[in-house]
Amino acid sequence: MIGIIDKTKYSALLAQTLPSVIETEEENERMIEIVNRLMDKGEDNLSPEERKLFSLLVRLIEDFEEKTYPMGNTATPLDALRVLIDEHDLRQTDLLDVFGSQGVVSEILNGKRGISKTHAKRLSARFNLPVEIFI
Repeated sequence: MIGIIDKTKYSALLAQTLPSVIETEEENERMIEIVNRLMDKGEDNLSPEERKLFSLLVRLIEDFEEKTYPMGNTATPLDALRVLIDEHDLRQTDLLDVFGSQGVVSEILNGKRGISKTHAKRLSARFNLPVEIFI
């Protein structure tokens, strides 16, 4: 729930952030940085205006990424993960916070182990994507 919005505060956030339809990777990265800063504050610590901004930015990011990186219905959860790793220039060690150990990361990326529901939820939060992509 977002709560009651103070239009003056929300207008100030919008003026500071300048959200718009994302058309380039640079704009996307800028919006992702803002979303990450809001996430770092914690959901319970966001004002109603910040929650509304967060929701808007996530929608803009999702729209851009769906158009720019279509995965279609044929992509497996592992395919999606590999694309995201490549897009974000990640290494296996960068995913330890999601999977817990290097061994699990290796097994998943080598197709020896599936992505669990817990891992799917963590990946969804990490990349700001629907959990269904990873299930």
